[in-house]
Amino acid sequence: MTNLSFDYNGRSVLVTGGARGIGFELASLFARAGADTTIVDSDSTVTSSAAATIGAAPAIADVTDSAQVEAVVADIITRTGRVDILINNAGILRDRVVWKLSDEDWNAVIDVHAGGTFRFTRACVPHFRAQSYGRVINVVSYSGLRGNTGQANYATAKAGIIGFTKTAAKELAGFGVTVNAISPNAETRMVASIPQSKREELTAAIPLGRFGSPSEMAAAVGFLASEEAGYVTGVVLPVDGGVSI
Repeated sequence: MTNLSFDYNGRSVLVTGGARGIGFELASLFARAGADTTIVDSDSTVTSSAAATIGAAPAIADVTDSAQVEAVVADIITRTGRVDILINNAGILRDRVVWKLSDEDWNAVIDVHAGGTFRFTRACVPHFRAQSYGRVINVVSYSGLRGNTGQANYATAKAGIIGFTKTAAKELAGFGVTVNAISPNAETRMVASIPQSKREELTAAIPLGRFGSPSEMAAAVGFLASEEAGYVTGVVLPVDGGVSI
């Protein structure tokens, strides 16, 4: 675990898709740094366990449901009095080549990734504006920049979030709110499931010669969410070992 000096005491942080993987590591960073941290996910058992592990508050919600999203943000305001930092990380995969991709799988991926990012940002903006302060960090992907076979829905969603990030950054800058994104390349359960030969091929394409750790992704988010990063907005930061060069 990386030792970090971020101080988020007095801040209220919301992490979607925070019960597992990179999302859990992001939530852990903020909890360790003193923030009042809320993990949002769809599985009540896994979410409650993850939240208890790091001392965060669990919130169960479907990010495609506007009413549930609004209820989560309203509850955070009731409990903490504010929301300062939003991390949009929730996502799913429904990988198929284009000619085998169903409407259902297309819509599901777009609505969770891009729709969830939009809904939670929209719900938080009135509070950000009232505070004249806010940080939004969206988790995107190399697939959204370059495409990836079998991931037309996922790549479209992530490319859309990049456009959303830049647009929201312009719209919210006058209210003291920054909006940025990271494009991670981390050691996850999905990476671990890749056959060894393919994994070696992918690793060889990374200039730094390895996949990053989830804690390295969290360090980048910790910076973008900090007060010190107040002059950084509309940026998509590759945290990928140089693979996007």
